[in-house]
Amino acid sequence: MKHLLLARAANHHKNTLMPHFPSTTRQHSCNLRKGRHSEPGHTYLLTAVTHERRMIFSEWQLARLLIIELRAAQNVGLAESLAWVVMPDHFHWLLTLRSGGLSSLMKQVKGRSAKSINRAAGNIGKIWQGGFHDHALRHDEDLAAIARYIIANPLRAGLVERIGDYPLWDSVWLETGNRG
Repeated sequence: MKHLLLARAANHHKNTLMPHFPSTTRQHSCNLRKGRHSEPGHTYLLTAVTHERRMIFSEWQLARLLIIELRAAQNVGLAESLAWVVMPDHFHWLLTLRSGGLSSLMKQVKGRSAKSINRAAGNIGKIWQGGFHDHALRHDEDLAAIARYIIANPLRAGLVERIGDYPLWDSVWLETGNRG
């Protein structure tokens, strides 16, 4: 059953409006930085993908190590997390940038999480694909609707039948948040 769920997760991008990162993206990850501008006080949707789309976060304990780093970024004042979901091979993070830039924020989150994941898993190697996708949100975009879309990712991937059954998400708009 677990293998069926992971296969569904690997193919869920075919039916989603979220950014798709095929395995060839690594070759073009430097292009993700071209024209990138980030500014404190603005809201962004970020997506980062594991190296070779490995299903690292299908292991709940390893996903928790990433979640610790997402929360740490908020605790030190780099970002205000609005919603996030950790999928088996990637994560989506809706945030308002509080200080610094997106590149330095993601470098910290990905770097620190990679170190702790490798330590916990016995040094499994490269964790993250180079670069990340970012989308700056306009002031008129419905952030709560975007958050709902993000946290529904496990439903669309066929990992669960109800979002409440998936433990690796959170949103400031939902009373049932603080799941991860």
